[in-house]
Amino acid sequence: MIDLKKSLEIIKTGTAQIVPEEQLIKKLESGRPLKIKLGMDPTAPDLHLGHAVVLGKMRQLQDLGHEIIFIIGDFTARIGDPTGKSKTRPPLTEEEIQHNTRTYFEQLGKILDTNKMRVVYNSEWLDSLTVKEMVKLCAKTTVARIIEREDFARRLANNTSIGFHELLYPLFQGYDSVVLNADIELGGTDQTFNLLFGRYLQEQFGQEPQVILTMPLLEGLDGKEKMSKSLGNAIGLTETPDNAFGKLMSISDKLMWRYFKLLLSSTDAELSQMEERIAAGTLNPMGLKKDMAQEILVRFWGADQALKARERFEAVFQKKDYSAAQEVDVPKELPNPVWIVELIKAFADVKSSSDARRLIESGAVCVDEKPITDFKTEVHWKSGMVLKVGKHRIYRIK
Repeated sequence: MIDLKKSLEIIKTGTAQIVPEEQLIKKLESGRPLKIKLGMDPTAPDLHLGHAVVLGKMRQLQDLGHEIIFIIGDFTARIGDPTGKSKTRPPLTEEEIQHNTRTYFEQLGKILDTNKMRVVYNSEWLDSLTVKEMVKLCAKTTVARIIEREDFARRLANNTSIGFHELLYPLFQGYDSVVLNADIELGGTDQTFNLLFGRYLQEQFGQEPQVILTMPLLEGLDGKEKMSKSLGNAIGLTETPDNAFGKLMSISDKLMWRYFKLLLSSTDAELSQMEERIAAGTLNPMGLKKDMAQEILVRFWGADQALKARERFEAVFQKKDYSAAQEVDVPKELPNPVWIVELIKAFADVKSSSDARRLIESGAVCVDEKPITDFKTEVHWKSGMVLKVGKHRIYRIK
């Protein structure tokens, strides 16, 4: 049994904020397994390393013996949390929600012990709310309190419309905490308002309010925006180890420290020591970044895959041995010759033609070492052809 001091140290490490810490201590002193709530809306099919920050904290709490409750927000996904958005989100279809939900189960096992967790859908209780019950729920708060949310306030100040259904999102997420009688709720710092609202709503229902644990947001590959599939700066948990390793190697040296801290739980003392060694010339930044990438892959892809990904990266990018590059099959529907944009989109995790065009016109695309700078280029593909997209994505056609 881990003592209280050690439990608190584990929980606080890497956590952005605990609200309130004294209540957390009181809950831990009870000695009972606490109900730990984390909810995610299945708005996209893939989880990524940004999600892994909060899921990693969830795993620590799981290992401490607490009851883990993972909420699939299939009801709230129909609304869409407008956090950080300047306009109303388009609603997801039922088919999209079901598809995305299925993929979550496959990915959660990379981080959580799925045999020791409870998975629930908030549609189980939100779908069954009657109009009378909905009115009673809405009566627990005020419009003034809801529009305290930073993004709502900003949109009002800019005369940007807010859908009435969006105002209900914090209410529904908070009601999840009431139904589950949660002791602790986790989320990113961008979820602070929603998490605190759940705490407030529990008080309105006469429950002991939950403690809030917020985790820092992990910046994406660009080092600017938070990691997001929609922004094209994410490393998905379902990506191939080679892709993940290459993307990790593409981040800036400055961002590398954030990844060490948030994904590998490195302490400030450890980071300072590494920085001092680099400054003294006794530690090579490239070697350190490869170590970081390998450690992250060990954690989420496994030790064997991590080692192979590193070996292939060193062979392809340092020794220029393209026989070791990631092999890809050409989709049957791809014509020959093919528009270079379609070739890039087929292999390089580039979602839009405009993104492909930017890569091409910036000189980041090569076919068999020949730069492609004309957006309209058609390519005759063949077995063994090597496609480069940026510095760290190289593919060899089977």
